Amino acid sequence: MSFDPAIAALVPPGSRVLDLGCGTGELLEYLIKHKGCTGYGVELDDANLLACVKRGVNVIQRNLEEGLSIFEDQSFDVVLQLETLQHLRNAEQMLKETARVGKMGIVSFPNFAHWPNRLQVLTGRMPVTRALPYEWYDTPNIRVGTFADFEVLARKNRLKILDSFGLQAGRVVRSLPNLMASVAVFKFERE
Repeated sequence: MSFDPAIAALVPPGSRVLDLGCGTGELLEYLIKHKGCTGYGVELDDANLLACVKRGVNVIQRNLEEGLSIFEDQSFDVVLQLETLQHLRNAEQMLKETARVGKMGIVSFPNFAHWPNRLQVLTGRMPVTRALPYEWYDTPNIRVGTFADFEVLARKNRLKILDSFGLQAGRVVRSLPNLMASVAVFKFERE
């Protein structure tokens, strides 16, 4: 399973879901089969689109940099933006769009403030870890952020955080997640 069960648990049963950057559609397939959800994935990569179709997942090919103008306000119960925000030039705008088209949003991203990352920066190097597996010169991540940074961005954009935690090696981290977790997870809605 390439998705984390703790994230799947945040999605209420029967939800209409939009999964932005859905990859191979594994999470959406799970939500449909095990939680009675419906919805769509949005993906750009041709191989991932084919994998979604083979799974029976409805998928739309679209570059997220173009926004979500094809969707009406509040047309989904949940919008997932898992491990995609750090790849986007328009990250703040896409966060606003996530809140516009969904009644609730769930985002996850590598937490740059995780203690091993801090240690590597102190030694003069950019971090290379499981959550950030690339060297600085070949990374697809154009943004780096921290658990604390997202809290500030959410306040700025009038998003109410409903739940937040970190993930570390398959475990949920609620105590000091900015320091102790390699991935940040937030569930939010518009205020």
